[in-house]
Amino acid sequence: MKEFNRRYNSFWKKEIFLQAVSSGYYYTCKAGTNTVVRYWNRGHLRRIISVIFLVTMHLMSKLYTPIKIIFADDHEVLRDGFQVMMKKQTDIEIIGEAKNGEQLINLTRRLKPDIIITDIMMPVKTGIEAIREITLEFPSIGIIAFSMYNEEGLILDMLKAGANGYILKSSRKEEVIATIKSVYRGLPYYCKETDRILKGARLKRKNSEPKFSEREVEIIRLICQELSSPEIARHMGLSKRTVEGYREQIMEKINAKNTAGIVMFAITNKIFEYRR
Repeated sequence: MKEFNRRYNSFWKKEIFLQAVSSGYYYTCKAGTNTVVRYWNRGHLRRIISVIFLVTMHLMSKLYTPIKIIFADDHEVLRDGFQVMMKKQTDIEIIGEAKNGEQLINLTRRLKPDIIITDIMMPVKTGIEAIREITLEFPSIGIIAFSMYNEEGLILDMLKAGANGYILKSSRKEEVIATIKSVYRGLPYYCKETDRILKGARLKRKNSEPKFSEREVEIIRLICQELSSPEIARHMGLSKRTVEGYREQIMEKINAKNTAGIVMFAITNKIFEYRR
């Protein structure tokens, strides 16, 4: 390279230098000729191969790192059965077992799993109590309820506690694995039977929500603005008795005992937006 630089002008020296740095080649000039010979810089090639190797290994480690699971159930037979079921799953690893809620909390603090699969009815602390505590401390851990009970109340309690999935102990192996992988990706998953119950609960709640006329909504908003019945009557061009009738009707619809109950309902259900 030195010989080449002595024989050519500054423009060519700059051109050759940039090529040598950017492409990994080095150049020599045959003695007594104007021929430039280009060679691979082997050291540069080795560095490129090393970087590609390290990046590939990093990506493979991410790809093949198994999902770490703690399984909690107070029945030893079920714990053993779950171990057998997951034995052939190379992308899932059971790192701990718990037989009650208290043990589940302690194991979670020590092992920090990706996913917790837990029964609901367990001694010392129930699954609901344990999950409520765990989600406060480790909100990123995925929680799956694994129960023989498919009652609406228990399902809703478990979801409120922080569960991301709910499957029955009668579920097929494929559905259990699908639930684990879905929750691991941050997507909630419920077995078919549980999903049907949740849809029914949502529909029931929607149908049970009180419906208000435009005039009732206006009265609710005026109540929230601390207007009395006579003031509302003057504002709307109604009699005081009519306004009182609407007020009683609204309270009956939302099962409120006083004005404070109407205000609380209106703010919670976004009928009225409280501003300071």
